[in-house]
Order: sequence, then structure tokens, then C-alpha cells
Amino acid sequence: MSLAAARVIDIHAHAVIEETFGTAGRFGPELYDDAGVPVFRIGDYTLRGVRYRGSAFMDPDIRIAAMDRIGIDWQLLSPNPLTYFHFIPATEAASFCRTHNDALAAVVARYPERLGAAAALPMQDIDAAIAELRRAAGDLGFRAAYIGTDMPHGLADPVMDRFYEAVVALDLPLFIHPASAGIDGPPGPAAFTQFELDITLGFAMQETAALATLVFGGVLHRHPGLDVCISHGGGALALVWGRLRHAAHKRQWVPAYLREEGQFEDALRRIWYDIHMHDDRSLDLLIERAGRDRLVYGTNFAGWDAPQQAETHGMETLLADNARRLLRA
Repeated sequence: MSLAAARVIDIHAHAVIEETFGTAGRFGPELYDDAGVPVFRIGDYTLRGVRYRGSAFMDPDIRIAAMDRIGIDWQLLSPNPLTYFHFIPATEAASFCRTHNDALAAVVARYPERLGAAAALPMQDIDAAIAELRRAAGDLGFRAAYIGTDMPHGLADPVMDRFYEAVVALDLPLFIHPASAGIDGPPGPAAFTQFELDITLGFAMQETAALATLVFGGVLHRHPGLDVCISHGGGALALVWGRLRHAAHKRQWVPAYLREEGQFEDALRRIWYDIHMHDDRSLDLLIERAGRDRLVYGTNFAGWDAPQQAETHGMETLLADNARRLLRA
């Protein structure tokens, strides 16, 4: 089923690509077996016990069969968050991203009616990121740009403006998704090293901070044509909405334009929100705050928290139509 006809469109699905192994220098990535336990290594970081080979992450035939079983018609494939490589040497990151995008294009080409692709980008080198984005969009036909929440410069750093301008010029959406802190960049809070809090809470913290940065840092104001989609409902955004809005009206450092009545709300209602949230009441609060017009369906497909059946919360047509608008379909 084509994207134009799809009833359930999943915009949150990561892929692991065999051809990329070893393309980032000492950072790998590397996948090996340790006494029967699969180990995925990125630099000094190791993930144990996740079965990549022989799963939907790496085998497109298994992916399509699982999509059929779960009830997903079309899926946007994106880089594995463990391999954003935004903090490693730029030449190694660029090597990885180029190989990843070429190989991902080949995967999508096997199922062009069921799969699309978002580009991995070496964000520590803005010129290289723009060049790879143009290549991915122009030569490979990719539908989106995909980056993490953290990199050597912040999302609102002036150096990012040229990148945002390129995204807008190419008429692509920009997807932002966190990665566990400390994989190839600075460590996160010490508390997040236990109980997998780096994933369960850390992701929400990074998503919320990313949105606040885009708004307070003037990114959305400077780039009115920029379409940003954030994972997991924007983290804790709906819950801290009132506190951030209060800051927008009260803190002296807030830009004058953002102090105007309704500007804070309008900025956050420009964001697209993946509703992979695990809680109907949280979703209801997000809808109350941000509305329905920019909600899209996502699953973290084949991941630890992916649903066993498509759950569109009674909004199947709305979510699919929203996704088509986001993806320019």
C-alpha cells in the first residue's frame, strides 16, 4: 500500500544497517556474540541482550511481515539513536552517515510502497550535514532529516541557522529524537545510570529541553517554514506547559515577540508530536495543549516499548492525514 493510500502511517521506526558496521572508526558500530548474548558496541558503550540480526531492525522482510501483523501500512525508517555519532570526529561521523544513508536507500528500494527513509547527518560539521542532507534528499529520495537532541553546539546556536535554512529550502520535515547521554558525548545525570532511567526519564527530559530551546532560543521565530517533529509527545511538555508559558511572560531574558499574548502557545502548536506516549491521559493533556492538527502516529517499531497492535486512539484517519502533510505526500 502506498503512502498516499496508507491508513496507518508509522513515523517512528529505527533501522540498524549491517553495511555501517566499522564505518565510524574506533566507535564501530560493532555487533558480536558473547556467550550467546548479542552485544552492540559503540565506542566504549555496549548494549547487551538486544537481538538485532534476524529481527525487524535489520531484516526488511521480517519488518514487513511484522508490520502486516501489527496493522501498519507504511513506515518511515530512521537511524538507531545509539548511532547518531554527533560527538565523534566529523570525518568518521560523515563516513558513517553516508554509508548508512546509501544502505538505507537500498532497503527502502526493496519495498518502495511500504517504506520511506530519514537521513542520518553528521551534525558536528554543519557544512557536511547540509551536503549529506542535500545528497540524501536529491539523489536518494529521502523524505526527512533526522537528528538527536544533543550535539557539540545547541539546537539554538547561530551555527545551526544555515542547517535549518537548508532543511526549509529542501522542503523537508526535521525529526528530533534523543539518545542515551554518554554514548559518544557528555554523560547525563548520575541518577540516570541506574534502572534504565536514561531511557525512561532521560528521553523525556531531553525532548522537553529541546522544545524549550527551539522556542526560547528563537529557532521557530527565525525559521517560520521549519517543520519539527518531536518523539514521545514532546516528553513532559504538556505537563510543564504552564510553567514554561509563565516564564515566557515573566522572565527578563525572554525575547519581546515571545512575550506577546498567544505567541508561546502558537510556537509550540507549530511542532509535530509523535504520540508514542503509553498513557491516554497524557495524550489527552497534549491534545488539550497543542491540539490535534500536528499529531502523528509512532511506535518505536520492534523496540522494547513498541505496541503489539497499532493503537491509533480512535484517530486513524486524522493521524494518517497529518503524517501525509508532514511528509509532503
